[in-house]
Amino acid sequence: MAVATAMKPPYWDEAARSLARTDKVLRRLVRRHPGVHLKRRSDAFTTLARAIVGQQISVKAAEAIWQRFVAQVSDAPRRGFPRLAPQRVSVQGVAALRGCGLSQRKAEYLTDLAAHFASGRLDPRRWKALDDEALVAQLVDVKGIGRWTAEMFLMFHELRPDVLPVDDVGLQRALADHYNGGERLDREAMRSLAEPWRPWRSVATWYLWRSLDPIPVEY
Repeated sequence: MAVATAMKPPYWDEAARSLARTDKVLRRLVRRHPGVHLKRRSDAFTTLARAIVGQQISVKAAEAIWQRFVAQVSDAPRRGFPRLAPQRVSVQGVAALRGCGLSQRKAEYLTDLAAHFASGRLDPRRWKALDDEALVAQLVDVKGIGRWTAEMFLMFHELRPDVLPVDDVGLQRALADHYNGGERLDREAMRSLAEPWRPWRSVATWYLWRSLDPIPVEY
């Protein structure tokens, strides 16, 4: 089934209006960035694989390795966001994946991710029945996926509306700049400050990111 790549999340306009009423900083950011929103770009497996490939390296290096990886595991590779089959990744083996420029550890992570999908341990059809924490717990069971990556996935792929990624350095910086005179808040203070934004904390986070970088990141 094709992925609706640019569809606005159905809750977005309601969330933006609610946040603008609740918070003067967010009111300004919502007005400054009309017509843009979170977007889902690909299927679940491909999105998570791309996140693993890009960990702790530059955007340029990640793109080069990603293109080699896609060429290795796809019958019809193309630039951007293809759909990759976990079964094809599973049969490659770590050595073949390392030939794409991946580190030993990342090749192992991708193999483990593929095994989770191929075996059904990760099954996107079941995720709607899971709350955010239950889905995070399933995702971090995969080698190489920590809580931050799982929360980015919940926001950008699952389009969950109420994720607050307190370990994200961009959110930490934006909250410091807009709400605390440039001083970083601890995680508990961040959660307390964001409490009035429920149930739209993903949307609030996204607008706060725009205050640092007006060009939206897409996963």
